[in-house]
Amino acid sequence: MVVSFEGLGKVIIGAAIMLLILGTLFLLLGRYGLDRLPGDLVFRRGNVTVYFPIGLMILLSIIGTIFLNLFFRR
Repeated sequence: MVVSFEGLGKVIIGAAIMLLILGTLFLLLGRYGLDRLPGDLVFRRGNVTVYFPIGLMILLSIIGTIFLNLFFRR
């Protein structure tokens, strides 16, 4: 399988745009206090902190499902 530089360039640009959108989304969520939702697990022991953002992942999953159903419905 041969991949042209043009196709590879489009994939890299698309990935960069998606990272920009995700980064902006996470910055906005943190600014509005949605970085620590109910259901998020935080374990602290000494100098180690482990954070499981379960509540945030459920919220993003619901928003993503609604978005995909609205725009990619057949």
